[in-house]
Amino acid sequence: MSIPMGPAWIEIARRDLLLAYRRRAEAANPLIFVLIVVALFPLGIGPTPQALARVAPGVVWVTALLASLLSTDMMFRADFDDGSLEQIARSPSPLYATALAKMAVHWLVSGLPIALMSPLVAGLLYLPAPAMPALLLSMLLGTVSLSLVGGIGAALTVGLRKGGLLLSLLVLPLYVPVLVFGSAAVDSAAAGLSWSAELAVLGGFALLAITLAPLAVSAALRINLDA
Repeated sequence: MSIPMGPAWIEIARRDLLLAYRRRAEAANPLIFVLIVVALFPLGIGPTPQALARVAPGVVWVTALLASLLSTDMMFRADFDDGSLEQIARSPSPLYATALAKMAVHWLVSGLPIALMSPLVAGLLYLPAPAMPALLLSMLLGTVSLSLVGGIGAALTVGLRKGGLLLSLLVLPLYVPVLVFGSAAVDSAAAGLSWSAELAVLGGFALLAITLAPLAVSAALRINLDA
């Protein structure tokens, strides 16, 4: 007796996770980028712990943002190039569910490891220990928004041969609120202040992105497939 296949979007998510596992070296590129950039900052501004601790929240957040952007362009491109995306769009499964599954895989492969590694790299910049929980929680919420918003840009530029620069121009302005409130939460925690308000705003951004981003992505993909 055969085991029935699950919904198409579950199978797509499973396939993308398997491909990411087979390309472990490529998936590790964002993490290596974060380590290299954070290691270079003490050389640029000096190894003084006070100076590094002051800029640590912004440095870690900007680095995580750029690292997440590195892998965003490939979110839909491989499936678009080999024609798989067109077949997915013609399947009975809703395209927005498929888009959400692919963005979730992007977060699991890129955003989640960056968030989990952020306390380690922040320690290299002498971020105070009381600020570490705020950094981890804000990263977990913020990287969700980064993957979802990045998916919109990836869907809009998937039909372009060299859309990486345009993708950056499209999504970086949308990343700014996440960057501002994420670094503000860590700054408040480092100063001994309450950071629950900033975390709530990041949670609101994530919920809004989960609600709207799959719809925007599915519409952008259909425009590129019909072009």
